[in-house]
Amino acid sequence: MHLSQENADDWWEVEALLDLCFAPGREALSSYRLREGVEPVAQLCLTAREDGILAGAIRVWPVRVSGRNAALIGPVAVHPTRQGEGLGGLMIRDVAERAGEIGWSRMLLVGDAPYYGRFGFRRLDGVSMPPPTNPERVLGIGDWQGISGKVVRAAGAGHPPSHQG
Repeated sequence: MHLSQENADDWWEVEALLDLCFAPGREALSSYRLREGVEPVAQLCLTAREDGILAGAIRVWPVRVSGRNAALIGPVAVHPTRQGEGLGGLMIRDVAERAGEIGWSRMLLVGDAPYYGRFGFRRLDGVSMPPPTNPERVLGIGDWQGISGKVVRAAGAGHPPSHQG
């Protein structure tokens, strides 16, 4: 399996994978409001291919919580024929490692605690995604000490933060 940074040529294929993996109307989810008009963190948006065939994709977006930068992971998609092979975990671990290397000290996602807990993600008490997100599913990894509040859209592009502030 080869992981590489998503590029413009991958966009339509990744979108088709997301449509296949998620329910129709996925873009109506509240997390998509946080992505509107904001460039993703390009270095952390990856595709997983084997023999040139797209097997998975992960995207990451800049957000802010209580005036602090954070990276919002999602969506994470694995082609139905490749699920159960550990590909989702491979992408999550790779993104978390790359994020630290380029200066993102905190990441969050909305997901199942038993699954993402294997990668170090824990419930973020006091951090809230836009409704109707279940607070039990708001998970984070990294430096969240003393940070609480609403997750809001980042104002700038998805480049590494100059500082975590």
